[in-house]
Amino acid sequence: MANIRTVSKLAGVSVATVSRTFSTPDSVSENTRKKVEKAAEKAGYRPNLMARNFRAKRSFAIMVLVPNIANPFFSRIISGIESEAQSRGYSILLGNTNGQAEREADYANMVHTFQADGVIQLSASDPFSDLPLGKRPALVNICECYDNPLSPQIQLDNSGAAAAIIDHLLELGHRRIGIIKGPADSPLTRDRLEGCAAALKQTGLEMSAAAIAQGDFSTRSGFEAVDTLLSLRKRPTAIFCFNDEMAIGAIRRIRDLGYSVPGDFSVAGFDDIAVSSFSVPTLTTIHQPAATFGRRAVEVLCQMIDAPETVTHSQEILPYKLITRGSTAPPS
Repeated sequence: MANIRTVSKLAGVSVATVSRTFSTPDSVSENTRKKVEKAAEKAGYRPNLMARNFRAKRSFAIMVLVPNIANPFFSRIISGIESEAQSRGYSILLGNTNGQAEREADYANMVHTFQADGVIQLSASDPFSDLPLGKRPALVNICECYDNPLSPQIQLDNSGAAAAIIDHLLELGHRRIGIIKGPADSPLTRDRLEGCAAALKQTGLEMSAAAIAQGDFSTRSGFEAVDTLLSLRKRPTAIFCFNDEMAIGAIRRIRDLGYSVPGDFSVAGFDDIAVSSFSVPTLTTIHQPAATFGRRAVEVLCQMIDAPETVTHSQEILPYKLITRGSTAPPS
């Protein structure tokens, strides 16, 4: 039966190096890790992970709190998390919270029972808000970040990105721009509204409350919000939806009513999910570096786990990119 000494001989490294490769993969070079993994595969060796975790007093698992696992934007983030976590010897656990505080707390508390070593939170809620700084588990908040952070945060310049969409529509000649926003309590909604208002103000325009329809980031809400905007006496000639799913729903409703996009109405979204480049018409949107969100979250979280005293509770802003496609054009 293959054991750690067999792997040591095949890889040409010491038994201690093999042990470190499986227990703390970050402590060895990538070249050494690959040699050991290849030798272990050739020998048919499987490390005793339970014994490793017991010795290290770690689970080597990361809990990821996701408000809606069906959201395609979140799936891209999770892909980045999984890739980086695997390269560091961690597995991931997914907690689909559906925005429910009780479910979120149950999943987050798995760090207290040593089922996870840290938490990546994708929504604007702090599951450890009742704990003082010295008692808080390792947590990184990404994408939708809460105010007054006690943990590192990684987010997008949502205000600047929304302003970029409005500027694009203004440059095309639109002056009546409708908005389908996200949930009222979402920081993403707040920041994107601020960006819209700032961009309009620079052109001497004001954001009309009547031209803002309520959505909830779902395709259905974008579909239904179109009726609100098209019932206005002064209809918008362009509609900015605060995510791509709502934009796709809005385009469907506009076409069902016998209008065309962008012939009658321009439509823009936010996120650049995969279907945006295949929709009819293709969707103008904001590209978010979803996989980078995931990778950076794991990098920062692992630093917190390994050396918490070196981590600052800072905010990291990732870049966005305006992607112009077929769904926006000058007003007819």
